Amino acid sequence: MHDRFVRLCLLVSAGLLPLVAPPAALAARTNHAGRVLGPVPTVTRALLFNTPEADAVVAALQIMPADNPWNEDVSRRPLLANSAALIARIHSDLAPNRRTLRVFFEMNYVLVPDSQPLVPIDLVQYAAESDPGPYPIPDNLPIETWPAGTGGLSLRDWQQDTKQAGGDRHAIIVQPGTGFFWETWSTRLAGSQWQAANGARFNLRSNQLRPAGWTSGDAAGLPMFPALIRYDECQRGEIEHALRIVVRHSRAEFIEPARHFASSPRTMNPDVPAMGQRLRLRADFPIPDNWTAQEKAVLKALKKYGGLVADNGNFFSVSATPDDRFPQGAFDRLATVSVTNFEAVAVSGAEAGARRRP
Repeated sequence: MHDRFVRLCLLVSAGLLPLVAPPAALAARTNHAGRVLGPVPTVTRALLFNTPEADAVVAALQIMPADNPWNEDVSRRPLLANSAALIARIHSDLAPNRRTLRVFFEMNYVLVPDSQPLVPIDLVQYAAESDPGPYPIPDNLPIETWPAGTGGLSLRDWQQDTKQAGGDRHAIIVQPGTGFFWETWSTRLAGSQWQAANGARFNLRSNQLRPAGWTSGDAAGLPMFPALIRYDECQRGEIEHALRIVVRHSRAEFIEPARHFASSPRTMNPDVPAMGQRLRLRADFPIPDNWTAQEKAVLKALKKYGGLVADNGNFFSVSATPDDRFPQGAFDRLATVSVTNFEAVAVSGAEAGARRRP
C-alpha cells in the first residue's frame, strides 16, 4: 500500500496524473429525492411564480429539510388501523358529485430578494397567533387564484378586491436568500395599507413547528408553499413532496406536523380525519400511460408522499398554483379518481423519522 501511494505521488508531481479534488468537494448538491440541484440563482427583484426566472430558483432549492414531513416517503408506511372507516367517512361526508379528487388552482407566491423593504401589515383577526410584521411585501404580491381564476382583472385590482369577490385570499412570500417565507390569509390592500386576518413565518431550512394550538394561513397551522403543485415540477414530471389535501369535515384534533384544528361541527370521532392526517393513493391504483404529464406527476406523488389534511372545504382537493402556463385540461382526468382509492397512513410519530425536530 505504501509503495502504491509513493508511485501515485510521483506521477502527480511529474504531471502525469491530474490532482483530483476529494470526492466531497466534487459531490453534486442533491435534494431529498436524489435530484441534482444547480446553484440557486440570486434573486435581485420580486419574481412572480408563473415566470421562467422563478422556476429556475425554486427548482434549485431544497424546499424544507430532507427529513421534513413534507418530504417523507410514506409509500411503505403501514395503514392506520381504522383506515377503511376513515376513508369511508371522508367519502360519505361529501356530496355525491364531489367524491373524487379535484385540483384547485389557488395558492400562488412571489420570490423576493434579501433586500426587499419591510412593509407594515395589519393582522386583524388572529394577531395573537401570528408572527408580527413588518413583512417583505413587494408591490406585485399575488393574491390567491390570480391570474388563472380572476377573470382578467389586473393584479392591483385583485389586491384591492375592487369587485368584492372575497374568497380565502391567501398570499405567500418566499425569500430564498434568507430561507424564510411568510404566508397570510384574507389578504388585501386597503388603500396603501396591507392587511390580513393572520400571518405566519416559516423557515425553508428548519423543521421547527409553530406553537401548539396556533393557526397559520392554513387551518392546520401548516405551511402551504411546500405542498403546492408547481409548474416547474410538473414540467420535470415529478412532484417531490406531499400535497395539501382538503376534506369536508375534520375532527377536533391535530397530528404533527399540524398544530391547529378547525372542527365544525365539532367532533372527536376517530373515523373523522384530524388535521395533519396523512392520506396516500393506493399502490395498486393504475396510472394510465395516456394521461397528461401533470396528472401522472400528481398521482405518483400521492403514492410516494401522500397528502396531509390541511383544511375543510366542499371538495376532496389538492392545491396547485394558478399558473396560466398549465395547458388547458392538464389535470381534468384526476376528477375520475374516487376518494375510495385512498388509504390513511399511520404516522411515524412526533420524534421519529421525518418528524424529528431540529
